Amino acid sequence: MPKALIKRLFLTFIMSFGVNPAFSACVDAAGPGVNWANCDKSGIDLENKDLTNAVFTGATLDKANFTNTLLENADFNFSSLNGARFDGARMNNSRMVAIKALNASFKNTVLSNSRFSRSSLENADFSGAKANSVNFYESKLVSANFKQANLDKANFERAQLKKANFDSATLNNAIFISARLRLASFNKAEMSKARLDKSDCRGTSFSQANLTKASLKEALIEESIFTGAILKDTTWSDYKRCRATSVGTCE
Repeated sequence: MPKALIKRLFLTFIMSFGVNPAFSACVDAAGPGVNWANCDKSGIDLENKDLTNAVFTGATLDKANFTNTLLENADFNFSSLNGARFDGARMNNSRMVAIKALNASFKNTVLSNSRFSRSSLENADFSGAKANSVNFYESKLVSANFKQANLDKANFERAQLKKANFDSATLNNAIFISARLRLASFNKAEMSKARLDKSDCRGTSFSQANLTKASLKEALIEESIFTGAILKDTTWSDYKRCRATSVGTCE
């Protein structure tokens, strides 16, 4: 039988019985490198699994449980993760671009060098996370919780962070350029050399935060609270350089 005819008959079989060649991946067992792209795995329990290099691109994983799961180099781009739990997971170098993860939990998760740019993460909980150099460019993080998280060199440029909580977080060299930080909280945060240029910080609290050599050029700081904040060599909103002895007020 000619090969062309065999191929045509095979395709006809697939179309007739609704068999999708990609469907077989959705029933594959969870494990390193598994490919569940575009699969619906809502509510699945993957606690303590090894999913290194797994692919979840475009998948639906609402309320999935990834607690203490190994997810190094995993790909979640464009996936739905509303209410999912990643508490204690290891996710270094993971890709989570343009995800929807409202009310998701990343408590004490290891996320260094991961990418969350242009994602919807309203009310997400990142408290205690280790997320050095993580990228949240243009992400929606309204009311997100980053309390006591390690976010050195994190990128929050143009992110929406109204009412976000960064109390006692470590944010040295972090970038908040043009971020919306209205009514956010940075109480007791370590923010040495952080860049908040052109950000909206109206009503934001920096009480007892360390802003040594940080930059607030052209930032909106009306009604912001700097009680007890260390402002050593901080660049103020009007480009004024604060004195090394400045505490609470830029002198």
